[in-house]
Amino acid sequence: MPDEPEKSGAPAVSKTSRNPYRELLAMPGTKQFSGAGALARLPMSMVGIGIVLMIQQTTGSYGLAGRVSAAYIVAQAICSPQIAKLVDRKGQSRVMRPMFAVTSVAMLGLILSTALEAPEVWLYVFAVLTGATIGSVGSMVRARWSNLLPDPRRLHSAYSFESAVDELCFVVGPMLATILATSVAPTAGLVVPLLAVVVGGFWFLSLRSTEPPVSRPVEGVKHRSVLLNPGMLAVIAVFIGMGAVFGATDVATIAFAKEAGHEAMAGVILGVFAAGSLVSGLLYGAKHWVSPLWVRFALGMLALAVGVSLFFFVTSLPVLAAVMFVAGFAISPTLINGNNLVQLLVPPSQLTEGLTWVGTALGVGVSVGTSVAGVRIDADGAHAGFTVVMIAAGIGVLVTVAALGTLRRRTAGTTNVESR
Repeated sequence: MPDEPEKSGAPAVSKTSRNPYRELLAMPGTKQFSGAGALARLPMSMVGIGIVLMIQQTTGSYGLAGRVSAAYIVAQAICSPQIAKLVDRKGQSRVMRPMFAVTSVAMLGLILSTALEAPEVWLYVFAVLTGATIGSVGSMVRARWSNLLPDPRRLHSAYSFESAVDELCFVVGPMLATILATSVAPTAGLVVPLLAVVVGGFWFLSLRSTEPPVSRPVEGVKHRSVLLNPGMLAVIAVFIGMGAVFGATDVATIAFAKEAGHEAMAGVILGVFAAGSLVSGLLYGAKHWVSPLWVRFALGMLALAVGVSLFFFVTSLPVLAAVMFVAGFAISPTLINGNNLVQLLVPPSQLTEGLTWVGTALGVGVSVGTSVAGVRIDADGAHAGFTVVMIAAGIGVLVTVAALGTLRRRTAGTTNVESR
């Protein structure tokens, strides 16, 4: 049993092994599907910024770059939950093999359309096709862990580990995309995610021994859409606010680095942002917290808003990097808590769908933040983009406060996945 919370009100933790992650990766097949999933997830951190860099350098417009990137993200947001439903019912490999094939062709089309200066409409067509078929690999990886681990304590550690992997992708991805786009060719930033889909995606799908069984319909039992669950709607609304913070931060950072005369540093600084999240995620996941999950979720969003408010004081690239490292500490714990809330709110047969919806919400927020910040940057420069970040964070906090009652009620009587 976990320790009781201390009287001081600080989050109490229970004793655990020194390295819970080593135990998880010692299980047969887990290194393989987690590693392949990490490679297949690399595009999530590279395609958006790769599109922005590629189109901005080719056309000179942050506005167009933001709109095409938003088209990709919105298509992913609309289609990924529908793909997730099929995955739950038909299986990961059966659904995703043809999807990844289309993704690969569409991404190649986007690269060629930009390089050949094709009409603008083709940029939107291929961006939408890419987003509509790429799915959510992170949700499928977490579904595999959920299928393998009946112990909620170990599942908390597994989810935390995968959030750290996500952040590692965001450390490496933007940096690599920026270096390639600014040092090799504007289109080079999308070549690596294309290869990651082909190699990592199909490798992941080939690992059939750890693939979760399909959800067989039970006669007379109908599953309601997860969107009819008030708790899920509350989590989704908060994740949209978080996504807007991330999307606006990406574009504003690129613009700030360019104004400073060091555009190639944008990827490094975005990597620092993710590095802060990576560190906090590993530390957070190594402990088993027993304070209410909805409380920690809300505190995480508040901490993110406080962190990004420091953008007001940014005057140089080193200061920006320091602020982003600090602000990044709030990201992983909040994402981990959000995914754990989904685990409590939806039935196991709809877990992939539920996890995909929160990822989709994040993507919708990113598209909004990217588009709005892009327009403001075109008009008034990089600091206008950081203002969008701070406003988005403030709205996210207000949404979180409004959602607290619903989250408390919908998780009443359930046991936190970390402490059962």
